[in-house]
Amino acid sequence: MAARNESLPRKTRADAERNRVRLLETAKIAFAEKGASASLDEIAKTAGVGIGTLYRHFPTRDALVEAVYRNELAQLAEAARHLAATRPPVEALREWLLLFVDHMATKHGMAEALNSIVGGTATLYETSGAQAKQLLSMLVDRAVASGDIRLDMDPLDLLRALAGVANISADKNWKESARRLVDILISGMRTGNKT
Repeated sequence: MAARNESLPRKTRADAERNRVRLLETAKIAFAEKGASASLDEIAKTAGVGIGTLYRHFPTRDALVEAVYRNELAQLAEAARHLAATRPPVEALREWLLLFVDHMATKHGMAEALNSIVGGTATLYETSGAQAKQLLSMLVDRAVASGDIRLDMDPLDLLRALAGVANISADKNWKESARRLVDILISGMRTGNKT
């Protein structure tokens, strides 16, 4: 029998990965609903796993909160790549901005849990901000290169405008306002008579 090469990373079992994904999705909902008071036992139970499984994947509450946030960013990044590969440039940009609105809603829902992270969120937000800027720049550059839009400002101003709606609105329907703003921004960037 051949010896296993211990220097190679172990491949995650399919069931372990399914458990991890279920835990992340369940935790996202729990943190959005209950904030920092969300019970890890309840998250594990709702995800259909034992508490030991939760701790094997996420050894601390902070690790779980960060993993949920990072998973949302990973989904946003994957969506940007997929949209760039499958949609016309302006459509890809518009759809990604709408997904970014959903990402902001998740972040707002998890605000209490995120703010409970020991040591704060500065590094987490710095990393996520840089990643969002890179994804947005890729989509904007593609749309500008197509000749369908022009952008005479920092692409990050698009995200700042959407975040502004989310942050200043006392209305629970801020998400609808932000989604409408996406279409206004896209319309304002279009060149010629394109609609």
